[in-house]
Amino acid sequence: MINMKLKKSQLFSLIIVVFALFIHLYSNNVTRVENQYATGIYAVFSRFFRYLFGWIPFSIGDILYAFIILWLLWKLVKLITKSPSPTLKTGSVDSKEAKISKLITMQIFVHNLLKPVQIFLILYIVFNALWGINYNRIGLAHQLHLQIEEYNLTDLKMINSLLVKKTNEAKLAIENITYPSNSQLFSKVKAAYQHAEIGYPFLKYTPVSLKPSLWSWVGNYMGFTGYYNPFTGEAQVNTLVPKFLQPFTSCHEVAHQLGFAKEMEANAAAYLVASISKDTLLHYSLYLDMFMYSNRNLFEIDSISAKEFRKQLNPQVKADLIEWKIFNKKYKSSIEPFFRWVYEIYLEQNKQPEGILSYDEVTGFIIAWYKKYGKI
Repeated sequence: MINMKLKKSQLFSLIIVVFALFIHLYSNNVTRVENQYATGIYAVFSRFFRYLFGWIPFSIGDILYAFIILWLLWKLVKLITKSPSPTLKTGSVDSKEAKISKLITMQIFVHNLLKPVQIFLILYIVFNALWGINYNRIGLAHQLHLQIEEYNLTDLKMINSLLVKKTNEAKLAIENITYPSNSQLFSKVKAAYQHAEIGYPFLKYTPVSLKPSLWSWVGNYMGFTGYYNPFTGEAQVNTLVPKFLQPFTSCHEVAHQLGFAKEMEANAAAYLVASISKDTLLHYSLYLDMFMYSNRNLFEIDSISAKEFRKQLNPQVKADLIEWKIFNKKYKSSIEPFFRWVYEIYLEQNKQPEGILSYDEVTGFIIAWYKKYGKI
């Protein structure tokens, strides 16, 4: 009986290994991924899940994650509390029975060893089939016919100068507004994408599936402002972070839904949508984020110039940055570095060798955009 189960398990393992290998080989051709998967197969999957779960006001994916965590904890407890199997006493059975017993024990060991391998492979297949293959697409610059080149110190100073001005102007434009509720904010993001779709059809966002995270309080300690769930097609926003961060984060997570998997790509798509929007709230959130990215890039090369540009921010913007700093300090925890390290590895394994710094690469996109169109 054990031998039959082991054979079935081995056959199943072989099948999913073949599927995983196929996905890996398929992903190696970026043109094929762009033309067949990203703008074809994935687009169908994405819309299907948004139709399926988008109308539900809370995140199904967050509940799914909770069940998985509870299941893993339950399995761990069972493993720890499991009674050890009785051992055979020497001389209690003849040598033939002892050999059979050892063989059965070995088969059980192999069978149990295959289980985590199978789970990993199944997750790999499902994750990539539903979304992960997008990490291998050509990307937004290709769709926009935009040539992104290596930038220099002059470019960084130029873009910092432009962004500090844009940030100050956008802050003054929203000085007397009341920040919207979650539903109002998500409606603004939906409208921004609908407006962007007119000039850029690949940014079509229908139906909508943008929701507050049920685990925002956890996100505060882990350091995330939003995330995309590839298993349910939902985009979640941490609605407990400072209000001025949430509009751009929402645009960023929607970009993930549309198949822009890499963080730089999602930032660039969000930049494109928010910058051409007529919503001043989106403008401020966007330009503040873009200034912080470009200023960090400049700081690595010329810290003095980076500090000088920061001094040019108006007092209201500086007040927001202080609020942001206080928020981060309040929720600073010992678990954040661990999750940051795990996320760093995840990004590196998914075509983003710069890890967390991949977000900052949007600076190159903005510089290329300005050089081509003369505006940001």
